[in-house]
Amino acid sequence: MTSHHAHPLRGQVALVAGATRGCGRGIAVELGTAGATVYCTGRTTRRRRSPMNRPETIEETAELVDAAGGSGIAVQVDHTVPDQVESLIARIHRDQAGRLDILVNDVWGGDDLTAWGRRFWEQSLENGLRMLRQAIHSHIITSRYALPLMLERGAGLIVEVTDGNNLNYRGQLYYDLVKTSVIRLALALDQELRQHTDDTGITALAVTPGYLRSEAMLDRFGVTESTWREAIEQDVDFAVSETPRFLGRVVAALAADPDVARYAGQALASWDLAKVYQIDDVDGRRPDWGSYTPVN
Repeated sequence: MTSHHAHPLRGQVALVAGATRGCGRGIAVELGTAGATVYCTGRTTRRRRSPMNRPETIEETAELVDAAGGSGIAVQVDHTVPDQVESLIARIHRDQAGRLDILVNDVWGGDDLTAWGRRFWEQSLENGLRMLRQAIHSHIITSRYALPLMLERGAGLIVEVTDGNNLNYRGQLYYDLVKTSVIRLALALDQELRQHTDDTGITALAVTPGYLRSEAMLDRFGVTESTWREAIEQDVDFAVSETPRFLGRVVAALAADPDVARYAGQALASWDLAKVYQIDDVDGRRPDWGSYTPVN
């Protein structure tokens, strides 16, 4: 096996916006496994936590990328602040000779802002609007500054991370707006790219995990990654959960696929792509949230 087959993304540069934890971290690590240089951005560093007050840091993610065989670079960025994003892209341009192959828009930060079980007009307007700023505006801002780098080289992949691959209602107005808007962003970016040039060589698409076994979910159920099965007693759906690395492997496969343009503008699911690319989760299972009927 040549090193290129083992590391299909060797020499490529990725930006994972929102790489502190969850899907972002899983994607950053798996891009590293494939050999990429990965800029890991987010708000929480070892010196300062974001308002989410979680212990995971961008430095930790960058170290995990290194350990996986890639090159991790942690940069503290608030992606709702255009100046910070512009500076980040300028730095990537400078450090990588203008190269940016992969952009993953995974900024979310809305866990504590989502008021489940309360009617829209009884919820905090401020929190709801902050959610839209953090999880939609941040994606638009980041794509706005990153796209010119890709256009310059005539190649690139933009991955929008969402929840769900359809437009069904998500149970809460602001949460629904975020997750469906992100799907729409992938389609709109694809249309913009097609409209203004013949072939930009850039593909924009959206991806969703299934039932995600993120750090926050493990904490919520009082389990760890090694004892996660104990949580099935509390929530039977947890039996078909997947790690963030599963989505990471799917994104790495998309990034290495020379025919990825066939998915342009679409909303894709981890469980479907795992079949296409023959991918298993880190524990050897292949979760299939799409064929599972949640028990009500």
